[in-house]
Amino acid sequence: MKNSPANVARLARAAKKGGRHIGVVESLTCGAIAATIGTGDNAADWFRGGIVAYQTGVKERLLGLPIGMDPATAEAAEQLASSGRRVLDADVVVAVTGVGGPDERDGHPPGTVYLAWASRSGTAHVHLQFDGDPAEVIRSSTDAAIDRLVELLEG
Repeated sequence: MKNSPANVARLARAAKKGGRHIGVVESLTCGAIAATIGTGDNAADWFRGGIVAYQTGVKERLLGLPIGMDPATAEAAEQLASSGRRVLDADVVVAVTGVGGPDERDGHPPGTVYLAWASRSGTAHVHLQFDGDPAEVIRSSTDAAIDRLVELLEG
């Protein structure tokens, strides 16, 4: 699913219908997910907001990432989602971390993405691998995060 205005509208309807509040924690995507969600109908009623924590030290200080933990891992993504849910007081939070490229970083190839989510039901993640330049990886990651939110809220 690509994040057309119709997909963001689906997210808005699902959030409002369920009376749920959502939030995002972004590293790799640099705020693109929040910017996309913010275009949703009456977003102020259901979108708590987002945290952009690009540098590892910010993730450690603000979101409790353990010092020395590789920030481009499933465990890190789940920590970001869980902490984001607490900080934002949201029902559901997605978090995205990884390596956008164009080069590998700390042994992770470009396009490595970890998408995690946290809700009352717990925390989980998926590992994704995207091709393309950094802008394409950000777009694909943003699409995946919004798709996951729609699935979580509708399912």
